[in-house]
Parts: sequence; structure tokens; C-alpha cells
Amino acid sequence: MAATHAAKVPESISCERKYMLLVFTDMYAINSETQDLLFAQARTASTFSNAPVSDAQIEALYELAKWGPTSMNTQPMRLVLARSAEAKAKVVGHLFDGNKPKAEMAPLVVVVAADLNFHETLPEVFPIFPGAKDMFADEGYRTQFALSQAWLQAGYFIVGVRALGLAAGPMLGVNTAGIDADLLAGTGLRTIMVMNVGKPGDNAWFDRLPRLDYSRAVTTI
Repeated sequence: MAATHAAKVPESISCERKYMLLVFTDMYAINSETQDLLFAQARTASTFSNAPVSDAQIEALYELAKWGPTSMNTQPMRLVLARSAEAKAKVVGHLFDGNKPKAEMAPLVVVVAADLNFHETLPEVFPIFPGAKDMFADEGYRTQFALSQAWLQAGYFIVGVRALGLAAGPMLGVNTAGIDADLLAGTGLRTIMVMNVGKPGDNAWFDRLPRLDYSRAVTTI
């Protein structure tokens, strides 16, 4: 049974959020503050403070987010932290112009990638099926599979960022092939996005955009 939490309904929140708190709060196993932190009030940051993001914070984030499921426990997502000035400049150089100022301001820029050689770890991470590695001998299928599962893990990573009280700024306006050639050549990694991570700065948020309601997004057949 889900935990019961008293609904607190501030006057300043949206009608949609008030509806969630009044109707569904007792169904959630997390309290309203955690709902807000991870989902309802979480936003994509466009500016960042200069507060550093430590390796310990990223390790804590990964240790939480890694438990999200992937098909056959494949876990192909890899994180490349662009900490040096040289590495960060190279990443920024491959961003679309509108994204460059955001990344330059962020205390940490992360290249989120898929490991196309993920199948090499399957004897370790999926020992219940000894033939798992052989299923991915075809490079095209393996690549498609790695990309889809890394995207799934990237979602867990964003929630993990929020769980640390930090803000995430995922960016798809990226020359991924350029990053792969410039920073990841010979690694078997393929970039899927670049993500800024840090404490939000001044005027970090755009106005909240609408979400589709349940009746438009869910169909019963």
C-alpha cells in the first residue's frame, strides 16, 4: 500500500498541480515535496551558478540512477565528464549556437553516450543467459539497441540530477558526430546528447509549458 501523505496545496501552484495534490497524493509512495523535486516543479535550467559539481556528487548520482531497468540489464549508457578547459571547449564547439552560452556557464558539462560494445559486459551483468552476448553479433542491431537503451538511462540520469538538488540542462542541438570524432574516437562510444549539470543561476527557468492531459495521452484498448 502506498504511503499516505497530507496534501499541501499552496495558492501559487498551477491548477494541474492542485488537482494532483488533491486527487492523487495518497496514491504516491513519495511525499509532495519529492514529487515536486523530481517531477512536478522540476525544470530544465538555462543558466547556472558557479557552484562546482564534485566527482562525489556525480558518483552519488550514478549509484542511484544505475538501478533503473534496461533490457537484458545491458546498461549501455556512458558518461563523459568534460572537466578540463580543453575538453569543455571542444564540446562547446560542437553545440548549436543557442546552446553554447548555457554550456559555457555550466559548472559541469556531461557527454551522454551509448557504448556500442556493451555486449562485452553481458557475461558479467546478465549471467542468467550465457548466450546473451552472441545475440548482438550484428553491428547494426547492436547499435540500434545500444542507442535505445542509453536514451532510457538518460531519463534516469536526469531524475538522479534532480534528486541531488541540482538542475539538468539536456541539449540535443549538438553535432554528435563531431563530438564522437573529436573526443570519443576509438572508444566505441556514440554521443546521444550533451547535458549541463549544476545549481541553477539567475533567471534559470522559462515559463512552464503545458503538458497533455491524461485523456489525450492514454488510450485503453
